[in-house]
Amino acid sequence: MTLLTRLRTARTLLGLGSRPQPAPPPRPETPTSVAIIMDGNGRWARSRGLPVAAGHRAGARALKRVVRAAGDAGVRDLTVFSFSTENWNRPPNEVEDLMGLFCELIDREVPELHAERVRIRFIGRLEDLDDELLGKIAGAEALTARNDRLRLFIAMNYGGRAEILDAARRFADCGPDAGEAEFAACLYGPDLRDPELIIRTSGEQRLSNFLLWQGAYSELVFSPRLWPDFGPEDLDAALREYAGRQRRFGAR
Repeated sequence: MTLLTRLRTARTLLGLGSRPQPAPPPRPETPTSVAIIMDGNGRWARSRGLPVAAGHRAGARALKRVVRAAGDAGVRDLTVFSFSTENWNRPPNEVEDLMGLFCELIDREVPELHAERVRIRFIGRLEDLDDELLGKIAGAEALTARNDRLRLFIAMNYGGRAEILDAARRFADCGPDAGEAEFAACLYGPDLRDPELIIRTSGEQRLSNFLLWQGAYSELVFSPRLWPDFGPEDLDAALREYAGRQRRFGAR
């Protein structure tokens, strides 16, 4: 019997594998809301002589690890950048592979995330997606709607400028006395907490049109790790770096 098998057996005997554990109380220094720009799938694949699609699949496995680790750390909202409004400009075969992968991942991963009490939300210009993917998105959101361990916001066909532009159109009906709170209510995810921490992987140091409104005062951590290699220890390092900073919000 392998060590992994023994651990699984022990978890079952203890009842740990049969039901999700309650969300731990966050440590005082743990950000409530974290966002991640998952960058580096293509470079990861090319460095191994693999097709880009293999990098995206490895990236999906990394996301699964990080979602679990974020919940264990006490994070309440995790927002990930999965497909941008600009990603449609990638080679058609890569876009087609990605759309198929999204459908596959929803079918395969959502039941397990649901069992772990993860609520799944999608934000972006979802109306531009095809009917099959839209149906799976609606099903995932409906299935997990009552979960309360962690909220996973998936930015799909998302762009920060597009979000602000779309919100401005809705905000026009709010009246002359409306302010920031009313504008925020017009965003794709009005209940999404502003991220205290935004992480970008692969060594690139830019926001790439991600959460431009919500990230106005976010702390930024740039990891050299390519996204498929990013794991719980890297998330922990980013959380520790965040904990060592002092947020002033423009004050001294």
